[in-house]
Amino acid sequence: MNLLERYVFRIALGAFLACLLGLTAVIWVTQALRELDLLTGKGQTILVFLTVTGLTLPALITVIAPVALFIATLYTLNKLNGDSELIVMSAAGMAPRSVMRPFMGLATLVVALTALMTLYLMPTSFQELRGLVTKIRADFVANLVREGQFTTLDQGVTFHYRERAGGALLGIFMQDKREAGRTVVYLAERGQTFELNGESFLVLEKGSIHRQQAAARDTSIVAFERYALDLSALTPEGGDVIYKPRERSTMQLVFMDPSDWLYQNAYGRVRAEIHDRLSAALYPLAMVLIAVAALGDPRTTRQGRGLAIVSAIVAVGAMRIAGFAATSAVVRTPWALVAVYGVPLAGAGLSLLVILGGARVRAAQDRLARLFGPVTLPRLPRLRRA
Repeated sequence: MNLLERYVFRIALGAFLACLLGLTAVIWVTQALRELDLLTGKGQTILVFLTVTGLTLPALITVIAPVALFIATLYTLNKLNGDSELIVMSAAGMAPRSVMRPFMGLATLVVALTALMTLYLMPTSFQELRGLVTKIRADFVANLVREGQFTTLDQGVTFHYRERAGGALLGIFMQDKREAGRTVVYLAERGQTFELNGESFLVLEKGSIHRQQAAARDTSIVAFERYALDLSALTPEGGDVIYKPRERSTMQLVFMDPSDWLYQNAYGRVRAEIHDRLSAALYPLAMVLIAVAALGDPRTTRQGRGLAIVSAIVAVGAMRIAGFAATSAVVRTPWALVAVYGVPLAGAGLSLLVILGGARVRAAQDRLARLFGPVTLPRLPRLRRA
């Protein structure tokens, strides 16, 4: 890059970082407010609260970074034109591709950031979040429930213990009435929570399980010496842990085992997740080209730029909505893959046509001016008042 291009790049980079940090902070605060229940309702520390909310940042940055790049490009071009710098650059013979080069350099950095987030960091953060939620459930049983109190862990699940001895709970009672017409009661002399392979369990010792159906008068009783209760079963999502497509790494999705439950029953969701991650890197390029196509031409201060800015915002919004719709359609049919990649590529291609077409028009006007000279209009005589 030459001196002018580096100057434009610094302005655009500063605006991009300001937009990225500002938008991420605002949206992160709204997400954090939704997780305040970790502090107020589940007795967690501020460190756990920050960890849970921080694990959502990769997903936020993936969506915000292209938008921040678009806003930074609009701001930079509008500032250069408002200070007449864009006009001076054009009058000095600076080609449109030279004006576009610093923005494309910044877009390349954003593409790399978006690819890193979508292909690696975002699924990793979702996996960590799933494991942390499981630990929070264990802490909820061990720390929040008070001695001698009946505490509702979930709708239909009641937990009680008599006293605590060290890290163990004594005199445990738990009633599970989540399933309509069926009641399960766990009684144990002693219990303790522990973690195994990233999952939390409550191990009950010397107790019994009482099961009763609404239609039956008899109750089945099973005595046990040790019984491990999976704490994930205390939530509506209990049962075998099945990681969602967004919680799996890209390699796990691409090379999925055919015997996997998702592969057999919901492969459309897997296909949509794979191609959504791959196509996400195309949107920063398309957005920066739309901004350059709208505001890249130098204009005088009397020529309004409001309509161009609004047109660029509408174009970007329509492109992003079409991209979301295409990703949703891929779940049902693989033919929608054409639209998943075609939407951002079409936005980038049309913007390039506008940029290069405008450059050709200006070059033709310059050639005509050199051949025939400037065209001047005759002055009309002034009319005097009678």
